[in-house]
Order: sequence, then structure tokens, then C-alpha cells
Amino acid sequence: MSKSLVIIPTFNEKENIENVVRKVFALDVPFHVLVVDDSSPDGTAKIVQRLQQEFPNLFLEVRTVKDGLGKAYTHGFKWALKNGYSYIFEMDADLSHNPKDLPQLLLALENGNDVAIGSRYSHGVNVVNWPMSRVLLSFIASKYARFITGLPIHDATAGFVGYRKEVLESLDLNQIKFKGYGFQIEMKYKAWKKNFKLIEVPIIFTNRVAGESKITFNIMGEAVFGILMLRIRSIFGKL
Repeated sequence: MSKSLVIIPTFNEKENIENVVRKVFALDVPFHVLVVDDSSPDGTAKIVQRLQQEFPNLFLEVRTVKDGLGKAYTHGFKWALKNGYSYIFEMDADLSHNPKDLPQLLLALENGNDVAIGSRYSHGVNVVNWPMSRVLLSFIASKYARFITGLPIHDATAGFVGYRKEVLESLDLNQIKFKGYGFQIEMKYKAWKKNFKLIEVPIIFTNRVAGESKITFNIMGEAVFGILMLRIRSIFGKL
């Protein structure tokens, strides 16, 4: 059995899900895959069920409530811990994260790091086909998060991340509140405050070709105000 699990949250990703699953299972390094689908009306889950006949290490969890990326990931984290995985990864379904970078993240964890972050900004700005407004928003959000929280990383909002199981076991996953950018920052910040070792692994992020982005102004606003709340709660020992 592989010790590594890739969690892919989905909502209306029928154009992408088969491609990303096949790319993960084509890697020389073995990974299992868990798709956490929020009852996509476009039939994403049915595609996964068909692929399960071909890939025995492809798993599917269908949630009946669509309440955000953060909740989908924490659902997946709990499933991963229950099923004994040592290394747990977050990855988007839309191929903006290249599955070929997974072995690099795994190697970083095997070499003694606790959180491996696929970073767009640790060596300049490595983003392809994003509009400049989106690049600036993401870049500034990460710089803002670093300024407010003191996180020693360049890409605090990164969504391509690997965790050793000890990190997830140490966090109260029921108390992870945020959804989009805020969720990504919250996870990294809480791990760092518990003295886990974070490392950035440079990647090239490519904007989705098919399907629609799920980023909204509410998610971006959550990040701005959520970061402040994280810092305040930390100051008063209520993190």
C-alpha cells in the first residue's frame, strides 16, 4: 500500500477529473487518490466511479453539503488519517497544479520537512496564463499574509501542499473555519505556530483551460479579514 494520498476536491469538474486522475496514476512514484466531490450536478462523481473500475487505489467521497473548499479538504484529511496514510497532499482538479510535481513535494517531506508547499512565488512569479489582475491579487494576498502573521514563506495562499500525518493529527480539524485563500493560510499558520517545519518547493502554476474558477469575492474577503483574526487570536492564545 502507498503511504501517500492525494486529495482532490471537486465541484463541476467533468472536463478535468479524468485527465488529472490519469496523470497521477501515471507517475513512477505511487500515490493513491481521494476525490471529495460536493455532489456535482455535472456528473463528476459518475466519471470517478467509472475510473474506479480501472484504478483500484482511486477513492471517492461524495458530500451532500457544499460548504467550501476548506470543509472538503478537512473531510479528506480525516479520511486519510482514518485509513493510515503518512503523507497527505492537496491538489486542484483543474491541472493548474502539475501532478508531475507531486514527487518533489513527497521528497521534501521524506527529507524531514513537515509541510511542503508548491510555491508560485519563492523564486519570482511562476504563473502561466493568469490575467495580471489575478496574479497581483494572489501575490499581494500572500505578501499581506506574511506581513500580518510573520509566516516565513512567500506563497501563503498556495493550494498545492503536502503534510506529514503528524501535522494533521496535531490540529483540531473541526476548528478549521476558513474556505478558500483563508483556509490555505490558516492551515500553514497553525502548523507553523506548532513549530512544524515548512518548506517551499518551486512550481509553475498554470491557469485552468477547462471548467470555471470557483474563486469569489467572498472567498477573497475572507482571506483579508481572516488573516487579521488569526493573528489576533494567536496574540491572545486562542488559536
